[in-house]
Amino acid sequence: MNPMYITFGVYLIAVLLIGLAAYFSTRNFDDYILGGRSLGPFVTAMSAGASDMSGWLLMGLPGAIYLSGLNEAWIAIGLTIGAYFNWLLVAGRLRIHTEYNNNALTLPEYFHHRFGGNGKVMKVISASIILFFFTIYCASGIVAGATLFQSLFPGMNYTQAMWLGAGATIAYTFIGGFLAVSWTDTVQATLMIFALILTPIMVYLAIGGADQMNAAIQSIAQGNGKEYGSLFAGTTLIGIISTAAWGLGYFGQPHILARFMAAENVKSLVSARRIGMSWMILCLGGAVAVGYFGIAYFGAHPEQVGTMQGNHERIFIALASLLFNPWIAGVILSAILAAVMSTLSCQLLVCSSAITEDFYKGFLRPNATQNELVWVGRIMVLAIAVISILIASDPESKVLGLVSYAWAGFGAAFGPVVILSVLWKRMTAGGALAGMIAGALTVVAWAEWVKKPALAAQQAGLLTMYEIVPGFIACWLVVVMVSLANKEPSQEVQERFEKANSDYHAAR
Repeated sequence: MNPMYITFGVYLIAVLLIGLAAYFSTRNFDDYILGGRSLGPFVTAMSAGASDMSGWLLMGLPGAIYLSGLNEAWIAIGLTIGAYFNWLLVAGRLRIHTEYNNNALTLPEYFHHRFGGNGKVMKVISASIILFFFTIYCASGIVAGATLFQSLFPGMNYTQAMWLGAGATIAYTFIGGFLAVSWTDTVQATLMIFALILTPIMVYLAIGGADQMNAAIQSIAQGNGKEYGSLFAGTTLIGIISTAAWGLGYFGQPHILARFMAAENVKSLVSARRIGMSWMILCLGGAVAVGYFGIAYFGAHPEQVGTMQGNHERIFIALASLLFNPWIAGVILSAILAAVMSTLSCQLLVCSSAITEDFYKGFLRPNATQNELVWVGRIMVLAIAVISILIASDPESKVLGLVSYAWAGFGAAFGPVVILSVLWKRMTAGGALAGMIAGALTVVAWAEWVKKPALAAQQAGLLTMYEIVPGFIACWLVVVMVSLANKEPSQEVQERFEKANSDYHAAR
């Protein structure tokens, strides 16, 4: 039997066993959704990182660098800056504010209690936004998993690969909930950083060193007229802003914010920030290096380009298969599955919690027992997974395209609302609700009716701006303007904000 299949099998069995262990540690719905707010700094950091860096880290980003060069690295730069400020400005404050606001387990529930008025409407709108964009986001993970399994099992068709890739993730999320997701994320984050440090080193050695690499890249650049080695060549100011603007998305991602809410205390988040940012910089640097070194490798070995099967997002898979012993390649390629599973699992869980906590318990069964809520949550994991699989059923789907749309949706709809909710006590329920809707609608409208036609007409400039930029600006402006136009929040809401803010500064 192929050693790669054995290592994959061992990995899948291991995550299922972790899910089973988490099952026996899950006593109530709080445990299933947020792990009882008991995560230490290391698990918080690694889980936040792994849940953030989905299959696009090992497929979409290296593929974009391989195709266009270092001008695509602005994604990594923007993400690093955005993640740092998310840890610095939001993480600790959100941990305290969610506790003060009825110990909120989900983002919609936090908005409901934080703003008071229009609470139920806000709960429905925010939960609906989560379900819409997360279902698309989950589909991106399923596409990445299917691409991986098709590469490993050449005789497998796309549909079979899709169900196999999603099956294990659905299983351990269904069984173990948040604890299973967080524990497996820690293992998966370790696997990802190992793969992203080791693979570029092996590619570099296979090329023969810096001189050979530069010569190979220059030769390819002369052949097709591209400048691969510059951050600025082949792009424009609008292009750089669009690419770096991925960093704005961090402030509104429910699956990342859930890790902050689940931390054991504010102080642990300081250590978690240092661990998480170090992990992130190493991983993003490794992903960029894989794509860039891959240009040189396949330039020097054009006869091996066919291993990518015509899809530039397979570059990491191709390099790992070509350069490593099959046993090591199995471990390396398991990192892609780890990236896919870690993000997909927490996205399924956030969707499940939105339906269970914000719709089922909020409107249908306010007095539902804890056991009932856990099982409704599990059933919702399965339902969302099936819908995501249907969206991902197109074999031509690209991982980065699906991720970018969902990332923009969350960043624009929730980012300014989350930031201002923990920094500005004058913010009102009407402002939050109007901003949320404005951000989400701007993203959809810009992507479908402005950007897509402009790209089809091969236009360049402002109209091709990444939709998160106009969406984020629209949300921020609407929140501020509507809040100032409304009456001030009630005395109770303002006092609760001040107590939470005071506790945050005292706990740092």
